[in-house]
Parts: sequence; structure tokens; C-alpha cells
Amino acid sequence: MEIDYLDDINGHEQNIVRLYNFNKAEAIQFRDLLIDTIIEKRQKLDLSEVDFIYPRNCNLIFGLFKSDEGILTKDKETFFCVLTLDGFNKMIALIEPFCKKESKGYQYLYDVDNPTDLMFCPSAS
Repeated sequence: MEIDYLDDINGHEQNIVRLYNFNKAEAIQFRDLLIDTIIEKRQKLDLSEVDFIYPRNCNLIFGLFKSDEGILTKDKETFFCVLTLDGFNKMIALIEPFCKKESKGYQYLYDVDNPTDLMFCPSAS
């Protein structure tokens, strides 16, 4: 699994942090990591510390917040995905289909009005 940041993908200042290039086994590992770290332990999850995730041009840190804000950054290198517990539970539900079978599809992992989306995409395209 890799992570990267794509700036201004459509000329309308829409950006994407993308988790991509993974298989079903890694999708399961990622889902279980979210459940264990954020849902059960209520701790932040720094993807730079995860063995099977390789950062390309950025890092992503997940954390609980009082409101669903989505991805925030000050430097376009370190990103923070801040969501409520309910927001993370919805994210886990959106990841679930990738844990059941190999897929070539993709999924945005939250629906927040924010200039940066989080894409979960098994293929690198």
C-alpha cells in the first residue's frame, strides 16, 4: 500500500490524498488497524509508522475530533484526517468491500465539504 498527494487534480483546487496500490490482504490490515487504533484505543494513527504503507510524497495521520473536518494540512506534506467516531465507523464500512474481494474500483472515504478528498484505490491509476 502506498500513499501520495495529488494537488489541484481538476483545475478547481480539488486535491486528493490517495491510499493505493494494495490487495485484499492489505485492505484487511488497514481496516483492522483503523478499528484497533482509532475505534477501540481512541489513539491517533500515524501512517509513517505502519510497516506495509509506503509514503511517496506525504504522510497522513488519522485522529478523532469533535466534528468531521476531513483532511487538513499546513504544508501539503503532513496531512491530518480528523473525523468523529461516527465518521471513522463510516470510513470502515466504505473500506469493507475491498476486504471481501480483489477490486479495481475506488472509494472516497468521507463525504465532507473540504478541498482535499481521501481516496482508497487498489490500483495505481
